[in-house]
Amino acid sequence: MADGHVHALYLHGNSVLHRVAPQIKIVAAFLIVIGIVVTPREAFWAFGLYLVAIVALATVAHITPRFAARRMVIEVPFLLVALLLPILGGGSTVEVFGLSLSQAGLWDAWNILAKATLGLSIAVILGATTQMPELLVGLDGLKMPSIVTAIAGFMVRYIDVILSDWSRMRIAMASRAHGARWITQIGPMARTLGVMFVRTYERGERVYLAMRSRGYTGSMPASAIPAAPVSQWMLGGAVIAAVWAVAALAVLTR
Repeated sequence: MADGHVHALYLHGNSVLHRVAPQIKIVAAFLIVIGIVVTPREAFWAFGLYLVAIVALATVAHITPRFAARRMVIEVPFLLVALLLPILGGGSTVEVFGLSLSQAGLWDAWNILAKATLGLSIAVILGATTQMPELLVGLDGLKMPSIVTAIAGFMVRYIDVILSDWSRMRIAMASRAHGARWITQIGPMARTLGVMFVRTYERGERVYLAMRSRGYTGSMPASAIPAAPVSQWMLGGAVIAAVWAVAALAVLTR
């Protein structure tokens, strides 16, 4: 994937987090999220500390609340489902603003809300401070199978092309006075999706043949993986250790 391809999740900048080696950020993000997940839901103070740390990291990376909020919209459907748990849950109930809500459902909703929001925030920070090519290089540095990184690279590159094609086809349909507002009007939309599928398959075939004509043998060439500084590994390890110390303390004092 070309270095010039910048994903919408990335935020241009030159902060400390932007300059950290991608493999360190990947490992740190993964282990921090695991630490958040294993934290007992009753440890409100621990989630408060996590939130403070995430806000501090976002501040260091110059990530504005508006930038983060726009990229966390994907969480909304899951939160709406979580909000139904206190209503649909069973067991003992408690009165909240005149509503009889399930205590177990309230705990489950809080658990999903806290952990999903914090975990997604970590992912947003990772994406905002690391370009997609750097993420792939980082995965190579962590000895991920080359086929995995190759597939991920093609997926990121061509998903934008497919979405662009879909947008143009929708505009073409709208310019011809077609708007699928009712179930009986989805025929042209379904045929459009079929055309998109055929185009995607044909594009994949052309790309594969072009790669074979240039000497592709089934494996991608190894990426140039710069060595991550020991100081950055120590800094990342300190952050991970702090998160896991909080999680361990929360478990012990449960």
